[in-house]
Amino acid sequence: MPRSARRPSTEDLIAECARQEEELQFTQFRNSDALALGLAILQRAQNEGKAVAVDIERHGQQLFHHGMEGTAPDNDEWIRRKNRLVNRVGMSSYRFTLKLELSGETMADRALDPLLYANSGGAFPIRIGNAGVIGTVTASGLPHEQDHALVVAGIRDFLAAQNPAKR
Repeated sequence: MPRSARRPSTEDLIAECARQEEELQFTQFRNSDALALGLAILQRAQNEGKAVAVDIERHGQQLFHHGMEGTAPDNDEWIRRKNRLVNRVGMSSYRFTLKLELSGETMADRALDPLLYANSGGAFPIRIGNAGVIGTVTASGLPHEQDHALVVAGIRDFLAAQNPAKR
């Protein structure tokens, strides 16, 4: 690997996740937004030749869910556990996982049952300005950092299309 392409440190990755969470906020989130966003993420995955399950929830209501060919019921369980984590800690599951890794702590140290909460990236908070986290956008089926990247790219594209003046 060339020196210029060094792998970012865990601290750098945590900071990048925090920047993403600050940047990728919604002014509103309707049921129709969940459908459009979910379909856009699936299209991106299909274009990249990746198989994922995608789930979008708001206030505990599942607004969108689809498992592509090549996914399994296990992906749905990972989604449930990732969603619970985001709703509990108020940040992306990837950022929490990185913070746990950096601290050397375990899920048990944080009083989180691994049967209920997933220490894995791929769930991203739906945040409405100062209202806080109102839901989640989640992917499962790829290595967890790729699940996270797919969701972030999908949200970024969706928000850019909603507000072309910010491009």
